Amino acid sequence: MTRVKRGNVARKRRKKVLKLTEGFRGASSTLFRTANQHAIKALSNASRDRQHRKREFRALWITRINGAVRNYGLNYNVFIAFGVPRRGANVIMLQITIVGYVLDVQVARVHDVRE
Repeated sequence: MTRVKRGNVARKRRKKVLKLTEGFRGASSTLFRTANQHAIKALSNASRDRQHRKREFRALWITRINGAVRNYGLNYNVFIAFGVPRRGANVIMLQITIVGYVLDVQVARVHDVRE
């Protein structure tokens, strides 16, 4: 049977994992087995936290919109359910938030000028 030389494949695999774990503390960035475990954990956390970040931003936007439309005697639920669709607007949350934030700032400026 012929001899199989596979050092390159194994080295590439290990280097790929160690490159991924650069900057980790202690053995997590130098020892392959520990680095591999931490790399797997880090990648799973990253995908979970991307969803979590979206959730947190959506909550922030809803809070801002709610605060802005309350100045006009509405609340978030009424604004989204009846105010936006009736005008034929198909807007994403971020755009509504920016508009709400701008409205809130303008209303605050008007109140400051009146007082």
